[in-house]
This record gives sequence, structure tokens and C-alpha cells, in this order.
Amino acid sequence: MRQASVAIRLKRVYEERSPEDGERFLVERLWPRGMSRQSLALSAWLKDLAPTTELRRWYGHDPGKWEEFRHRYCLQLDRSPEALQSLLQACAHGTVTLLYSARDTERNSAVVLRDFLERQLGSDHT
Repeated sequence: MRQASVAIRLKRVYEERSPEDGERFLVERLWPRGMSRQSLALSAWLKDLAPTTELRRWYGHDPGKWEEFRHRYCLQLDRSPEALQSLLQACAHGTVTLLYSARDTERNSAVVLRDFLERQLGSDHT
């Protein structure tokens, strides 16, 4: 039996928070410029789930490297099950919003992380 759909939202850190966000998690290795901790209203900063500095620099938001970036980042996430636990638990209890700072809203690490989490939750609850 499959669990009701999980709501994992994505939002740039510069967008206003809303009641629909649920728990808010910053999923960047670096703190976003010009943002205060209060303005983000975070449940947690999960920098250990962000791509490594090496992977982030290699990718450099080059669209030509997107598919390989997705692959490498998923491999990194596969090796971090303990770091994923609190986020997976939060997803199981309600809406979660992953906050990111990249300008590209379609090709960024939060997109990969959301897809990864949805696959994990789908396989855990089938």
C-alpha cells in the first residue's frame, strides 16, 4: 500500500516564506549572502546534505554537466543515509520546503535532492 503523496517543495531563499512551506530546510553548503537566520525561519541547515565543495565547483551551474552532476550528487547522497534520516522523517510528517540559493530553478542541487527523497520515500512505503 502506497503512502499518500509526500509534499516536498522547493523555494529560493530570497522568496518570502508562507504558511504552506511546512518545515523549512536550507540545503546549501554555504550560507546565502545577505540572509539572516531569522529571515529564513529554518527548521535546520542541512549543509552536510549539500553537494561537496568539489562537486559544486566542478558543476559550476553548467547546463552541459547537469546529467552527470545529478548522477554524482545521487551517489554522494547514497553514501549519506544517516544525514538523510532527519529529513526523511520530516517528510513523513508533513510538508517540507527545501531552500536553495541558485538562480537556476530547474537545474540545482535542491531539485536532485527532492527527486532523491521522493524515490526513497516511495520505495520505503510501497
